[in-house]
Amino acid sequence: MTKFDPGNLAVAYIAPVTPFRPLDGRKYTLSHSDVTGKLFLTIGPEFSFSTANTAKDEVFTEWIQSMGEYSMSGRVHVSGGEFDEQHSKVRFLIFKKEMELALTAIVYGDQVFYKSFPWLLDAPIYIHFDSIYPEFQKVLFYGTPRQYLTSAREQKVT
Repeated sequence: MTKFDPGNLAVAYIAPVTPFRPLDGRKYTLSHSDVTGKLFLTIGPEFSFSTANTAKDEVFTEWIQSMGEYSMSGRVHVSGGEFDEQHSKVRFLIFKKEMELALTAIVYGDQVFYKSFPWLLDAPIYIHFDSIYPEFQKVLFYGTPRQYLTSAREQKVT
C-alpha cells in the first residue's frame, strides 16, 4: 500500500453537505491523479462522476442505514465488459491493494464529521467490487472508520 500523505489530499464539500452535517445522504467520491499522486475527495449529496476519468478508477462510498444500524457502503468498478478477464484481474488486485489508502483518505478527509457522529467510528465498512467476471464480483469487509483514522494519525506522526 502507498503511504497516506495528508498533504496530497484535496477535500471539497458540495452544498448542502458541510463538515458537520448531514449524515443521511452523505456521499463520498475519491479520485486520484496518476501523474501527481494527488487524491481528490468530494463529499456531497450525490456522487461526483468525473468525465476525465475514463478508466473509472473512483471509489464511491456512502452511509447506509439498515434496521437502525449504519454502515459505510462502497463501490468500485472492476469491469462491465470493457476490459478482458486478465485486465479485470489486474484492476481487481490494484483496487484490493490500494483500498486501505482510499479508505484512509475518505475517513481522514471527513474527520471533523466524526466529532458530530462519534458512534460511526465503529460502523462496518463494506466495499462492493463490480465486475461481469464472477471471481471479481465480491463484497469485502474493510473494518471500521476508527482503524483508518488511527492509521492516518500514526502515519502523520511518523
